[in-house]
Amino acid sequence: MVIKEIEVKNKTGLQSKSAAVFIQKTSNYKSSIWVEKDERKANAKSLLGLLSLGIGNGAKVVLIAEGEDEEKAVSELEEFLGSEIEGSI
Repeated sequence: MVIKEIEVKNKTGLQSKSAAVFIQKTSNYKSSIWVEKDERKANAKSLLGLLSLGIGNGAKVVLIAEGEDEEKAVSELEEFLGSEIEGSI
């Protein structure tokens, strides 16, 4: 299991378009991936789950991945969340 705290730097945070791009990225991994904000946790492969967390610019979230490609998943997702480029793939 890999756990990493990340600050979201995307202008819009994880709202609609950027959340959809994030889900596309998480869907490429076999690992179970979760995003935690404050004391709430959501499946990173679920649009409704992510949107329910209300993750805005500057929010600190915890990425949790467990599975055969967990290290790669967290590394690449951290890069996406830490990027200021909106909705980049």
